[in-house]
Amino acid sequence: MALFGSSKKSANTKKTSHKKVRPVVVKTRNIAKELIGLAKSYDIAVELLDFNLLETKTYTRVTSDAKESEWIQRTNDELKKLDEKTELLNPDFQIKQEYEVEIFSKDHEHQYRDLKFAVGANATKCKVYLSIKEGSKVSYNPRFEQDLFVLINKAKARAGMLINIFDEVLESVVSKISSKVRVEEEVEFARSETHLICESFEPTPTTNDALILHYDKNQEVSENERIDYSQRGFIQSVVKDELLMEYIKPQEGKPGRNCRGEFMSPKEPLVDNFPDFHTDETIKVIESDKNIEYRAVRNGYIAIDGKNYSVKSDVDVGEVSFKTTGSILTEMDAEVSINVKESDALKDAVGSGMVIDVSEIDIEGNVGSNAKVTAKKATIGGQTHKTAQVNAIELHINIHKGKAYGDNIEITRLEHGYVEGENIKISQAVGGKVMGRDVNIALCASHVKVTASRLIEIQKMQGSENFFTIDPLLKRGLQDDVEANKEEIEKLKFEIRDIKKEIAKYEKIIKDGTATFNDVKKRLIHYKKSGVKMPASFIKKYKTFQNYQKHLQNIKKELVVQNDRYELLTNKTSSFQDDIFDARIINKDRWVGYNELKFKLVDPPMEVVYHPQEGSVDKIFALIELDDGKYEIRAVNK
Repeated sequence: MALFGSSKKSANTKKTSHKKVRPVVVKTRNIAKELIGLAKSYDIAVELLDFNLLETKTYTRVTSDAKESEWIQRTNDELKKLDEKTELLNPDFQIKQEYEVEIFSKDHEHQYRDLKFAVGANATKCKVYLSIKEGSKVSYNPRFEQDLFVLINKAKARAGMLINIFDEVLESVVSKISSKVRVEEEVEFARSETHLICESFEPTPTTNDALILHYDKNQEVSENERIDYSQRGFIQSVVKDELLMEYIKPQEGKPGRNCRGEFMSPKEPLVDNFPDFHTDETIKVIESDKNIEYRAVRNGYIAIDGKNYSVKSDVDVGEVSFKTTGSILTEMDAEVSINVKESDALKDAVGSGMVIDVSEIDIEGNVGSNAKVTAKKATIGGQTHKTAQVNAIELHINIHKGKAYGDNIEITRLEHGYVEGENIKISQAVGGKVMGRDVNIALCASHVKVTASRLIEIQKMQGSENFFTIDPLLKRGLQDDVEANKEEIEKLKFEIRDIKKEIAKYEKIIKDGTATFNDVKKRLIHYKKSGVKMPASFIKKYKTFQNYQKHLQNIKKELVVQNDRYELLTNKTSSFQDDIFDARIINKDRWVGYNELKFKLVDPPMEVVYHPQEGSVDKIFALIELDDGKYEIRAVNK
């Protein structure tokens, strides 16, 4: 905001400050220019000059290409009634002001010397503000309101702002400030204040046309930010009804007129981006007065063939690598399906470090080191590297050496990889760690660790050094629930103990004071019937005993609630392991070498371990609770 007013000081103020300027009266349209010219002629700083505004004349006229009319002087009342459309916002309408001013040397000891203010405007000069500086001081006098009007209008005129037009709010601002000064008599402004004092017609900016590619979700990076060239946006996924592209139509702005009286014409809009592409039935076009929207009719990804745009769901690629596609990241709901065709066993279909997020993917070959694949459904025809990770609801892997997560997982051959899911089926396991609800292994070799919450089933046992564990708290969430439950139970134990102590305390107080209470009660009834004023000490004793009785009732109710809660939580802890007695470890083949079976209990927290004898044909194993409260693993019939 540009500032004009009385608050500026110059380093040249001391220069020839002894010179006095004889008062000069001039008529001008540019007060600032007259001040500068006179200061130059006296060789003094312009800040040493002041002026009185003796008269202001306002003229208007309407011009056209055909003729130029005469200037007409307008009164202040006429200025208030100028028509917005035919005059003020008419490009042929002109307005000017001429001032008669008296210029003289500034009196630095004038009564408003400590009132530091400035008049400034916004960039278009359509809004003018009065800014009073923090620390300004002023004392009240009967002419203050009138003088403030004069000071503000002088600052406006010096800045070239019109007087007595566009300033309807000025009167209320001056009245507000002068009222404050009149009431307080001596005012110091504790903080800066800014007031709008003039407002004309702000023009509406012209809108140039623009084409916005909303589907392109690649984020711009700052100059100092490292660019990840592996994420080049090979596929731009979209969902149904998503805004893909938008053409902003050119809009011519509306004219305005600023507080200097200058007409402000809008610029002609630029048209450089009109759509020259085509779309098919997979993209709907919605046109309005301001724009054209291109929205997806279905889920998928943007397919571009020359100047033709469409939404497709299936895409075939030879490989996913840094050199070809880069990482492929799509919205799961976009239902994009990718087929990666590279099947050479010596190459990676998904290259090192690549990240893929799609709804469905079929990888005919291998998944390389540090690659990460996430999908609703995934099929891997080759093998996964030991540092690769695959996450899918429905997952099929040929040879697995890395990490796999999902709901329903099928693996042809597990080679020392990690698997975590719900229903897991493995044709052949050679080492590795498996975590799931139900785990089925067709052929189990050696060094396989399986943990399940309900079922472990081995069709054929070929090796040894295998560890099979039933853990009802296999899921991390359940483990956290149990820990939280234990903490809550311990906390409740202490609370119940404290409540019982408090109950015993108040029961004794009430028991010992019942006789006294009944005596006081009888006396109070007697006083009431006799119409005698009851002693305050008796009333206090009576109410105190009543409060003891009420408090005892409340804490007994609280004890019932806390006991019920304690019982609920202890039952909940027991329920965490209810299913452990229905869980089974099944080996349909004979046992070979050293193997370990383990069941983990929640309450009491303990592990029960069993080692089947080599050559044993016992097939189904369960956890059994003995009569003495102990537990053991036994072979059962079902």
